[in-house]
Amino acid sequence: MNDIVMTRDIIDVLVALDRAVVQSCKAYADYLVALVVDFAVWENRPTGVIDRDKAHWLVTTLSAGEGPTVTAQRIAFEIAREAEHCDEGLLAFAFAKGAAKAVARVAAGSTTRALLAN
Repeated sequence: MNDIVMTRDIIDVLVALDRAVVQSCKAYADYLVALVVDFAVWENRPTGVIDRDKAHWLVTTLSAGEGPTVTAQRIAFEIAREAEHCDEGLLAFAFAKGAAKAVARVAAGSTTRALLAN
């Protein structure tokens, strides 16, 4: 995908694809996390900043459907970690109750799809 210009619409489709599959692929999840973090933090202006508009888009995209997948929660967490400044809406989403357990489970190697409870 190096020759494709990333847009919010493309990111929305890739996140929806992750949400649509019953069994998650670790390689795809890792790729998606890196791609979305790079786009949101470094390619999309303002660089290094997750402002209110970006935070709203990310929370809406990542929490669509039945709620965020483990991959979506990882994306939010990594964006919050990497950005120089992050809007409180995305911070609240990234560090929501139960999110840390799900991110730890993925880091431990679990590849099954799991939804986070609100």
